[in-house]
Amino acid sequence: TEESKTLGCGIASVIFVSGLISEEFYGKELILADRETVEQEADGILKEADVCDVAFLVVGDPFGATTHSDLVLRAVKLGIPYKIIHNASIMNAVGCCGLQLYSFGETVSIVFWTDTWKPESFFDKIEKNRQNGMHTLCLLDIKVREQSLENLMKGRKIYEPPRYMSVNQAAEQLLAIIQNRRLQGEEPEVTENTICVGLARVGALDQKIASGTLQQMSTVELGGPLHSLIVTGTMHPLELEMLKLFTVDSSSFENNAFQRTA
Repeated sequence: TEESKTLGCGIASVIFVSGLISEEFYGKELILADRETVEQEADGILKEADVCDVAFLVVGDPFGATTHSDLVLRAVKLGIPYKIIHNASIMNAVGCCGLQLYSFGETVSIVFWTDTWKPESFFDKIEKNRQNGMHTLCLLDIKVREQSLENLMKGRKIYEPPRYMSVNQAAEQLLAIIQNRRLQGEEPEVTENTICVGLARVGALDQKIASGTLQQMSTVELGGPLHSLIVTGTMHPLELEMLKLFTVDSSSFENNAFQRTA
């Protein structure tokens, strides 16, 4: 969500925007402002804001990332006035699957594992939410303009192709953690049969939603990015009725879902 574009200052404004925006629409040249630019060159952005209007546009709500709070704090210190225009984000649009927003616990991020780095800390938060009867929204990893270790060490500005974690990749990592915990003598709160929800491209015309067991989520195909995964907690009967609209296998859904109803 940090990948942005910027309009040249010109007469009135510099605009940082996310996504594919037409230059014809704004009548200005669009210049890419990626995460590195936003985080490391914030002073340059604010220097322009001191002499002309700047609009900073992102995917989702402006305060879905701490980087954007940092820009506000920097602007205040420099005496630059600002105005916020809020937007929808996955944090509230996720309600489209039928799960009630006030029944969600702490949101977690699931990162891509590597051969030497396989963190599991987010799983503990999912379990804590589930023990409290709460659903967990899992935000899935995005790798944009990432450098290989070799290129990073040699200072070469060569970037890897972008990667976006899918629902089935996230589910596979969760299943691996479950197996690891069992090998350690634990019986996890989250299992292969826990009802989950996969979402893709929420808000777009081709958005996809699928509900089923965690095991089923490891094989579901929802197409292109961006994806999110929900691990359910205790569900209200109305939530169950909504999730039935998106089930990948109604028989297994019924068998597992009603074990966790309010």
